Amino acid sequence: MTQQNAMTEKPAKIGFLRSQLNKLGPGLIAGAADDDPSGIATYSVAGAQFGLGLLWLSWFSWPLMAFVQMMCARIGMVTGVGLAGALRQRFPRPVLIVACFALLAANSINVGADLSGMADAAELLTGISSHVYVVLLGGLISYAVIRFRYHHVANVLKWLALTLVAYIVTGFLVKPQWGAVFSAFAHISIPANGGFGMVVAILGTTISPYLFFWQAAQEVEEQKAMGRRMLKSRQHATTKEIKDRVFDVAFGTLSSNVVMFFVILCTALTLNANGMTTITSSKEVAEALRPLAGNGAMLLYTVGIVGVGLLAIPTLTGSAAYAFSETFHWRGGLDEKWRRARAFYGIIIFSTLIGIAMDWLSINPVAALYWTAVINGVLAPFLLVGILMVARDQKIMLGQPSSIVSQVVVGITIILMFGAAVAMFLT
Repeated sequence: MTQQNAMTEKPAKIGFLRSQLNKLGPGLIAGAADDDPSGIATYSVAGAQFGLGLLWLSWFSWPLMAFVQMMCARIGMVTGVGLAGALRQRFPRPVLIVACFALLAANSINVGADLSGMADAAELLTGISSHVYVVLLGGLISYAVIRFRYHHVANVLKWLALTLVAYIVTGFLVKPQWGAVFSAFAHISIPANGGFGMVVAILGTTISPYLFFWQAAQEVEEQKAMGRRMLKSRQHATTKEIKDRVFDVAFGTLSSNVVMFFVILCTALTLNANGMTTITSSKEVAEALRPLAGNGAMLLYTVGIVGVGLLAIPTLTGSAAYAFSETFHWRGGLDEKWRRARAFYGIIIFSTLIGIAMDWLSINPVAALYWTAVINGVLAPFLLVGILMVARDQKIMLGQPSSIVSQVVVGITIILMFGAAVAMFLT
């Protein structure tokens, strides 16, 4: 190969890589937000309690999550409205109101537990009381979401997704025996004594209702950022737009499940292997990692918690605000200024305040995160039934319904999640 050809090929490769990275947006953010402190805590509990027994869920849940998120993305891209706006065309308003308040309650508890987990990690790094950090972080995150417009917030969230790499590096620092790891990875089994409950929790924190609303809402925000302010201009999606989002969602959900793999791996080979099967806080996990896997593993785990919390809390509070705005016909969106969308931002502030207040209620944060995941795992399939009905409705989807394959996979997801929830209650 001549030097000139090599020089020509190199910019072409760089250009291709840049074009692929430019496709990453709402799908990447949603995937990364899925690994919030709630997710990390749930995966940590799974690894500590069951070792490598549930490692297989990290690949099993990926296609389920990817198809669900893509279905929500398609609804937003094609209809030009968020998920609540689309559901409103098919279901009576009282049903949506109940769904909104259930979402707000679950998300606010999640915010509180996430803030507590972040504050514990920050205290471990700095020595300053976690109570100070709960108020500080809650206030700063709310201010940033209200003060900055959508494209600013989205760009910051995309960069925060890089903090997930911390968990991958931590997984390698514990020096696993890869033969045994991949054997467990390929073996599907559900441990006795709480195994079904943990499966429901992992599915609930992976295929989570707040991500459904967030994904669809961000598709609308993306179109508004491109100048499509009128509803008619946002309706329908080109084949290229849909293909680009498929890549974005596939990459984001894959990243989420890779992190699940490494968190379960890390805690299984350190905590579970040393008989530490019960954990009560993220701080406790991090402190346990220090003597078992070294200072580097402890530091990366704690930094990762703070990073993903900064990414997830705007997603949690924002998804509830979008749901309320579309249900009650409020003006809303992260592209709106405070004076034009007070009710929308009011939901964000209210949800954050509930989360901050939880810090003084002496609630076990890991228990709260785990049970929030379980509740999400029980409620998500009911919401998915509604999403599937909308996604296959020719009229609502303006002649661009989700593909048959997508409908089948989401249908299987619904059956599996209902089945896991029933098995949990029976056992």
